[in-house]
Amino acid sequence: MIIARKRALKLLIMLCAATILSGFVPRAMADDDDPPSRVARLAYAQGSVSFQPAGTDDWVTAGLNRPVTTGDRMWSDNDGRSELQLDGSLIRLSSNTGFSFLNLSDHVTQIQLSAGTLLVRVRRLDESETYEIDTPNLAFSVLRPGLYRISVNEAGDSTAVRIRSGEGEVTGGGAAYSVHANDFVTFSGTNQLSAESDGNGNVEDQFDSWAANRDRHYENSSSSRYVSADVVGYEDLDDHGSWRRTPENGYVWFPRTTAANWAPYHNGHWDYIEPWGYTWVDDEPWGFAPFHYGRWVNYEGSWGWVPAAPRAEGALYVRPVYAPALVAWVGGPHFAIGVAVGGRDGYGSGGSVGWFPLGPREVYVPSYRVSRNYVNNVNVSNTTVNTTVVNNYYNTTVVNNNVSVTNVKYVNQSVPGAVAATTPQAFTSAQPVARNAVKVDQREVASAPVRAFTPAVVPAKQAVLGTGAAAAKPPAAVQTRAVVAKVAPPPPPPTFEKRQEAIKSNGGKPLSLVQVKQIQPAPTQVAAVVKVAPPAAPKPVAAAPKPAQTNRPGQPQNGQPQNGQPQNGQPMPSNRPAPAVNPPQAVAPSAARPPDRPADRPVTPEPAKPTETKPATPPTAAPPPNRPPDRPADRPVSPEPAKPTETKPTTPPPTAQPPNRPADRPADRPVSPEPAKPTETKPATPPPTAQPPNRPPDRPVDRPLNPNNPSQPAPGNRSAVPPAAHPNDVPPPPRPVVPPSANPQLDTKHQQEQDQLHAKQVQERQAIQQQQEQEHAKLAQQQADAAKKQQIELQHQQQTQQLLQKHAEEQKALQEKQQQERQNKAKPKENPPPPSKP
Repeated sequence: MIIARKRALKLLIMLCAATILSGFVPRAMADDDDPPSRVARLAYAQGSVSFQPAGTDDWVTAGLNRPVTTGDRMWSDNDGRSELQLDGSLIRLSSNTGFSFLNLSDHVTQIQLSAGTLLVRVRRLDESETYEIDTPNLAFSVLRPGLYRISVNEAGDSTAVRIRSGEGEVTGGGAAYSVHANDFVTFSGTNQLSAESDGNGNVEDQFDSWAANRDRHYENSSSSRYVSADVVGYEDLDDHGSWRRTPENGYVWFPRTTAANWAPYHNGHWDYIEPWGYTWVDDEPWGFAPFHYGRWVNYEGSWGWVPAAPRAEGALYVRPVYAPALVAWVGGPHFAIGVAVGGRDGYGSGGSVGWFPLGPREVYVPSYRVSRNYVNNVNVSNTTVNTTVVNNYYNTTVVNNNVSVTNVKYVNQSVPGAVAATTPQAFTSAQPVARNAVKVDQREVASAPVRAFTPAVVPAKQAVLGTGAAAAKPPAAVQTRAVVAKVAPPPPPPTFEKRQEAIKSNGGKPLSLVQVKQIQPAPTQVAAVVKVAPPAAPKPVAAAPKPAQTNRPGQPQNGQPQNGQPQNGQPMPSNRPAPAVNPPQAVAPSAARPPDRPADRPVTPEPAKPTETKPATPPTAAPPPNRPPDRPADRPVSPEPAKPTETKPTTPPPTAQPPNRPADRPADRPVSPEPAKPTETKPATPPPTAQPPNRPPDRPVDRPLNPNNPSQPAPGNRSAVPPAAHPNDVPPPPRPVVPPSANPQLDTKHQQEQDQLHAKQVQERQAIQQQQEQEHAKLAQQQADAAKKQQIELQHQQQTQQLLQKHAEEQKALQEKQQQERQNKAKPKENPPPPSKP
């Protein structure tokens, strides 16, 4: 009996666990399959602005209020200018500008700028959000809200970064640079970057003035008091309507329209945009926010929009979730509700498609595959609705696949003129609804059944292209130009033909993200469009690209202090004028950086042609064969390198070195007075080849100490802190020079081949050096831990010694006291004097 009870209890526990897991696993899988909760809006277009939907080869005129998402591309031609709005930023395109979204998800905004100029106004940036602009030679990461201008030249090998306000980071050529407010830096090159700062780059042009005027319009928007700041396009409501307070719905926005009997979702068309499917695109200039967020209500005979409420202090806030269209669909014998596979005309019933706007507290049920959490968010964030009601809808429609809603009375269904209808052909090919409207009987639609899902109809290609006509294409070089990315974007979208066939196989329903991935191109094809930037080299403190005065293309240079002042205890060479603006600063390294590494070492070494652009460089400045490539080639060798050693009379002897000195530390470093003696008798400058062969290549010997700089440590104190062992840099392969012959063209070809081989060798050398740097950092940390441990043990020994000495002294004192007491006890007592006689 007991065994049977145990078995029954065990079976019950297993069944409960299986039930719980079956509830969690599908939800977790579905969350990954949810579409993004935000899109961009094409809010302004002037002149010739072309648009290419994701997965198509056609360029059409860009239409206002078109949702723009991952994979969509835009081209602003010679006279073009446009604006895209997101929930936390504004993107403006100047003329001759190629743009696309490599990725636009809930936490990633990744932009491709192939040519031209972008102005990006970032108003809000979450801690978990990635905002990246990728150009042909670098990736620019936005780190703070601010105003950024990014320009790519016509050849695609140079990017200019200007920051009015904010902060960013440039990644490219194996290096990373910090760029701050008021910086204007041009980065040239592809494999390796060279940077030039321009003090005259902050002059505004007409494009800047136009963007500033639009910014002021948004900043002064009165609608921001009533609408969530995450609703896209709310700023356009100010000029086209007014706000009024109502008893049941609070503040409601009422549009000013000239059309008689105007109603929402009547003037526009249906585009097919993945992954949401059929999406409403309104004709009104303000027609984005009221048709993708909030709800509509008919109040006192006028249509008003109930917005997604702004963030309130102390109240739960859910960021408004974008919806393709917040409508319900009309069923019945005269309305198409789905696809009849194999049917004559492709429709299950009826010959029209009808819909009406959802009212406050009415649940929107997506027709695309989503999770329960998504259904909650898209409703709670856009209207006041009880989560229990949302769950009932989800269980009834999504889980049980019941398309008809029979137990709910929709408030707008019975409002005269609320229901709109069109033909199936117009619905599936993005034709204007107003010109293809179907007249409906008000009494019939008031009692018709309501369908939760969008009609499952396979779209025509025109539904993806929208209403735009054929437009100008960007140059072929711009269309095929690859860009550098710091974050790997998703694969390119599949072609429309593949999606159309998959939608047909899916019964006319929109494809889920998992289904789209199954028909996407192979990941290897992404490399033709996007080049993921290699990891940046170790970044030194306060290192930066050299300003324009150095004329050294192709190599990031040492940082220049502000206002011509020395920095980090190092003197500024007289042949390097201070830049007019703050140069970009390379990111600081880790704490494991070796102390003997020069602080101004450039981020990325480049040995290619270090002195070809400087014919006036004296011959003595030429680097020796084992000179490291990251050493600036234009720094003249000091004519008296022996002087610093003459001022080192207090250098401690070798025996003063700490016991944990690494074995691979070169013995010829100036730790003893012996190496200084030969130099005292040599007034002439030794040639560069006279350096010891085992001297570390990154240790500068020709930099004199600055006696006027109090922050620079004295020579005698340098050995007080034992430097960590540093790996020996691999000497760079010398740049090959092809001897001239009678055929100059052949010489040029041979030289190019040699340069390519040389560049490959340099890359291999950089990889080895990066590996050595990592090993060195690990070794330095181990040495630091060992030194700390040794110091603690030494302290313990000293404390133990002191304690033993104290105990010995106490023991000795006690013994002396005891001996004294014994001596006193052993001494005989003196006879007392005899008593006197009376």
